[in-house]
Amino acid sequence: MALFRRPSRPEDKAVMKQMPDAELAQPEAAIESAPTPLAPEVPPTALDGEVESNPEADVVVPIAKVAPSEKPVRALPRVIAIANQKGGVGKTTTTVNLGAALAELGYRVLVVDLDPQGNATTGLGIERRNFEFSMYDVIMKDHPLEDVVEATSVRGLFVAPATLDLSGVEIELVSMFSRELRLKRAIESVIDDYDFVIIDCPPSLGLITINALTAAREVLVPIQCEYYALEGLTQLRATLKLVSSNLNPELELSTIVLTMYDSRTRLSADVAADVTEHFPDQVCATIIPRTVRLSEAPSFGQPITVFDTNSKGAKTYRKLAKEVSNGAPKRAG
Repeated sequence: MALFRRPSRPEDKAVMKQMPDAELAQPEAAIESAPTPLAPEVPPTALDGEVESNPEADVVVPIAKVAPSEKPVRALPRVIAIANQKGGVGKTTTTVNLGAALAELGYRVLVVDLDPQGNATTGLGIERRNFEFSMYDVIMKDHPLEDVVEATSVRGLFVAPATLDLSGVEIELVSMFSRELRLKRAIESVIDDYDFVIIDCPPSLGLITINALTAAREVLVPIQCEYYALEGLTQLRATLKLVSSNLNPELELSTIVLTMYDSRTRLSADVAADVTEHFPDQVCATIIPRTVRLSEAPSFGQPITVFDTNSKGAKTYRKLAKEVSNGAPKRAG
């Protein structure tokens, strides 16, 4: 039996037949400008909870069984790997904007960019020509992590940058001793300086991601509200189980964030309902909507909380930061 089901209700099929393809392929700019988005009607029984309308994000938000206030307050510091081998699900967007929103709350945050594309680095306004060392030097040459860290324009937010050199790490690490533990040792040397260390993983399950999962204590998985984005979740869970059994017994899948939610389509609501049903304790009540401003912010080298502080994306990521931190007392700084 498949973990996630496709819409099979008669009314769903009827709606899909009546809805032209062009309606589903509207440009992203229309999402924020649409005066009355079509909010799918999801019965409470489908979510085993209740449905709440979020006026700021204009989306229908399924609420998990465990409310944020009822979740345990996790002790700081926290090392969180943001991972999903599927590309384009919002890993880097979540890394940058969650980190910035946590820094706004007064936490001291380090973003570790492990993606060879370096999007988290440039998304935080750090130009590649402005630094001498990167995460490649930390992993391959045992360079001290504290010498690599760069300050961003957001108070309390720092980044360990990545360059294209990281693309060769998968091959170069193969013959190295304790290859899975190199990032863990680097982070342990600076962990007392931060409240949160957030690791942006590449879209793969190779040695770079294994290093991140070995160094982290928690995994946050962004899931795009489309069915293709769900297909790799089973494989990711199997990888987490292997890492937990052999390398990092403290590792857990603590958080699932639904991203790119489009309130005009029933598909988004069905995916949200399925994920919430199967992972009620991990799914965040805060759902990230699909907005144009979130897509524009990286081109200006700014998180959404700086680029457009009053936008729906900024307000949503602030809510997510409060839910993830859950009021944990600050300890660093």
